[in-house]
Amino acid sequence: MRKVMFAVLTALALGGCTVQTTDPDGDPRSPVHIQVSHPPADDRPGDTATPAPKPTPTPTPKRETRVPSPPAPVLWSRGDSGRDVRELQARLRQVAWLYDGPTGSYDDLTESAVKGFQGKRGLPRTGRTDTVTWQRLLRMTHEPGQWELYLMGGQPAAYPDPRCLKGRVLCISKTSRTLRWMIDGRTVSTVAVRFGSQYTPTREGVFHVYWKSRYHVSTLYDSPMPYAMFFSGGQAVHYSADFAARGYGGASHGCVNIRDETAIAAIFAEVSNGDKVVVYW
Repeated sequence: MRKVMFAVLTALALGGCTVQTTDPDGDPRSPVHIQVSHPPADDRPGDTATPAPKPTPTPTPKRETRVPSPPAPVLWSRGDSGRDVRELQARLRQVAWLYDGPTGSYDDLTESAVKGFQGKRGLPRTGRTDTVTWQRLLRMTHEPGQWELYLMGGQPAAYPDPRCLKGRVLCISKTSRTLRWMIDGRTVSTVAVRFGSQYTPTREGVFHVYWKSRYHVSTLYDSPMPYAMFFSGGQAVHYSADFAARGYGGASHGCVNIRDETAIAAIFAEVSNGDKVVVYW
């Protein structure tokens, strides 16, 4: 036992209390060197790998397809006729796009007036009156009265006066501004007429044709009175170029003016001296 203790003490005296080793450079180093490497976070126990989010593709914007609006319905166009066309013409006259008529017939002048009105307001220049054109015109005008609609004549004739129903009669209505040439209650033809002014009125009553003058010229007013059929003093039924040009914008000096030269020529050829003339309201 003493020998063992001696050996231990001798070893401690020679080598110290620790075992040391040296590295190749002669420096002391730890007798055991453990290198610990840490696994990636994704490989650690208990960790769950979160995949990187995939980028959401930006949708390619679809090209907008514009569906053209359907054209506005057409109300009237060239070749149409009637009371509605007459109102259209009267309203075009109010805004100075039409100077002729109203005639009640959608003619080339009406078509040109509608084109001008449309172009001025940025509408398609079709010359046809569609609902958009008509609404725009309505907002800019007032409802035309009876004589605006029939400025140049053409209004429906009034019902004949009872005194017109027998014999051969020039039946003249101041209410409707029309003349009916009638034979035994049957209307042969109807024309628009114009009367005297407030200061030179056409007389009402029952008269008779007493003189016909095909190429008459007024000695009082020095104005032509073709196809004149005199019935009361100097008052006669005759053709008037002024009525044909100006319509009801003017008046006669008491005569019954007719603007349709063809119609008055036909009536003049049929009427005889002695035939009755009835002027009434």
